[in-house]
Amino acid sequence: MKRDERTNAMRLLEAAGAEYEPFCYEAKDALSGIEIAEKLGFPRASVFKTLVTVAGSKKNYVFVVPADSELDLKKAARAVGEKTVAMIKQAQLLPLTGYVHGGCSPVGMKKQFPTVVDSSALALEKIVVSAGKIGRQVAVSPQALALACPLTFEKITRD
Repeated sequence: MKRDERTNAMRLLEAAGAEYEPFCYEAKDALSGIEIAEKLGFPRASVFKTLVTVAGSKKNYVFVVPADSELDLKKAARAVGEKTVAMIKQAQLLPLTGYVHGGCSPVGMKKQFPTVVDSSALALEKIVVSAGKIGRQVAVSPQALALACPLTFEKITRD
């Protein structure tokens, strides 16, 4: 990948000393995590989507879950010590994070929000997350991701 093709998330991973492998695919619009897995040839459970929420306290939280799973809002709220969390409206994503729908990375948001990655990631050598632009992904170990983005691991998906 050329130097000028790196995203801000990639630069932050590099600055943190986190090794990653970049992947690109053609897309004009956002693809689902499952579509990305199929396009890049990864197992669905290894491609993770980044979800941004707001709690009853008005604080924002980020949850990173496998593309083939669904965030359990009750488990997510418990993981961050809140009574409730809800998904933010899509129109709020760009102003809040600096990322568009389909290109939201847990690394490099405008502000660092408390971030929780589903604990299933710990069983994988590498997970694939958005690199911060539609058409860009990075494969990174969960431990390396934690170097660039303070996070915790909890079971936050539906059973």
